[in-house]
Amino acid sequence: MPKVLMPVGDAAEVLDTFYAYFRLPEDGFDVVVAGPEARVYHMVLHEPPPLSDPPWDITEERPGYHIEAEIAFRDVKEEEYAGLFVTGGRAPEYIRNDPDLLRITRYFLESGKPVASVCTGMQLMTAAGIRGRKISCPPKFASDVENAGATYMDQPCVVDSNFVSGRTWHANTPLVKEFLRLLNAAK
Repeated sequence: MPKVLMPVGDAAEVLDTFYAYFRLPEDGFDVVVAGPEARVYHMVLHEPPPLSDPPWDITEERPGYHIEAEIAFRDVKEEEYAGLFVTGGRAPEYIRNDPDLLRITRYFLESGKPVASVCTGMQLMTAAGIRGRKISCPPKFASDVENAGATYMDQPCVVDSNFVSGRTWHANTPLVKEFLRLLNAAK
């Protein structure tokens, strides 16, 4: 099976991660989870509390499931992978500083292989360099995208060449559908 690399870290968002993690193998792609180290990572749930008084302006974070990274970023041989799926949550805040993950991400963006990013995954994308690209992400990150030289698109899902981005986990269906279209076209 062709392999898709999925970088994670502690506080990766459960729905951002698990939707693609379980959906991609249904179309014949092996998802390989990578992290700063090969170990188990803690995932989180992000959503505004539905009935809070006063209401929240941002999401609340709660503990979620766990996911195991089978390989460390430094050991990834990016040419062995058909694509890259970047999940959201708070993990991208700190894994974007890993030099090996930046090398991997730049390889995929520049090679033309399919790349998908959901929600705060854009933090890794902006660190790796997305100048000239169009990207969807939560509106609160529009200025980060624009400061990186990219164009923020206020849409659930955006396709720009080999790069597919989704605003939040609410866009998982169109995001993964477009990512699979790119992966299958590249076979």
